[in-house]
Amino acid sequence: MGALPSIGDRRVTSTIPGSPALDGLVVLDISRVLAGPLAGQILGDHGANVIKVESFNGDDTRGYGPPFVGEDAAYFLGLNRNKRSIAVDLSRPQGRDLLLDMVLGADVLIENFKRSTWRKWGITDFGQLSARNPRLVHCRISGFGDDGQLGGMPGYDAAVQALTGFMTINGPAEADPTKLGVPIIDVSTGLNAAIAISMALFERSKSGKGQLVEVSLFDTALAILHPHAANVLAGGKAERSGNLHPNIYPYDLFPTRTADIYLAVGNDGQFRYLCKSLGCPQLADDGRFSSNRLRVANRAALREILTQRLKDVDGSELFQGLLSNGVPCAPVHSVQEALELEHLRQRDGLVRVGEYQGLRSPIRMQRTPPSVRARPPGIGEHTDELLGELGLPPGQIARLVDEGVVKVSKERA
Repeated sequence: MGALPSIGDRRVTSTIPGSPALDGLVVLDISRVLAGPLAGQILGDHGANVIKVESFNGDDTRGYGPPFVGEDAAYFLGLNRNKRSIAVDLSRPQGRDLLLDMVLGADVLIENFKRSTWRKWGITDFGQLSARNPRLVHCRISGFGDDGQLGGMPGYDAAVQALTGFMTINGPAEADPTKLGVPIIDVSTGLNAAIAISMALFERSKSGKGQLVEVSLFDTALAILHPHAANVLAGGKAERSGNLHPNIYPYDLFPTRTADIYLAVGNDGQFRYLCKSLGCPQLADDGRFSSNRLRVANRAALREILTQRLKDVDGSELFQGLLSNGVPCAPVHSVQEALELEHLRQRDGLVRVGEYQGLRSPIRMQRTPPSVRARPPGIGEHTDELLGELGLPPGQIARLVDEGVVKVSKERA
């Protein structure tokens, strides 16, 4: 699709047959931290030739540790595989010109810089990018969007969680406002970015034209605040409920004799089988519990009954019995235990390239499977390679290095 070639033969190649879905797509990822790099990695996992454009100091997340693997934090490694890195000083006119040269051959640009930063680089209007390449899909990621009262303001996941109500619906009812344990808004924004890019590329296949697409942490946070936003818009309340579900019961954590187990009973049939398994089939016909609406209204009484029934049960046996009969439930695992699950091994969920180890793409495609072809790069590891692909001779590359426009780093072992 673009002018830059795909990853060269010297890179680690996949042993999985079939070309990935995005083979031939050229992506410039000049974003930092989480949402943008995640979107770029998703595209890279599915075959895109992703060029990570970094400052000389590299992505901020290279230092988000411990733990570190070599010089880079695990945080960075989890978001930047299947990319090549070029280190460019974009504040220099020559650096900006290199970026514009790369834009000319790109299909997609992912970025999350403030407009004031773009102006410092001499790009005062994004129309300059589309004029350079009318087929470019420009994905812009920000905290709050470019317009509105907070337009252009900086936004990180935790601060946006606070602003959009997430912290008031997380944790036990009696607890202080609590941040979610994963940067869910950043992650969801990265997923939205990948979706937006895919839609824009599909539209381009019909119109022949690229476009600017925008995703923000603020918009994403409110969009995924389900069912709480929907409840409030319907006249209800959004309250902190801990391990409970605000609209379903039993959807709760219970202790057993051997392990804590979460019951996620979503319909009357599942509730009936749960009652049968616990030796109290009559409970399913109790007038207080015969429908989800009644179970939610009488959840305190039902929780007391289930707690008594479950306290002497073997949690592992209950889990296997319920799950095999269509009742969703699970024992509580640590992250370490989750990564050691046999089911993960059976689905080839872990991938390794050299010393790099990560989780396989969760998107499984029959004819065009994703793959991990390259570990996360060092800062500027591929600067000379990529400049060569732009047609720059070795002498000119050396001058750019000497003048501090680009940085060339040796490939890591």
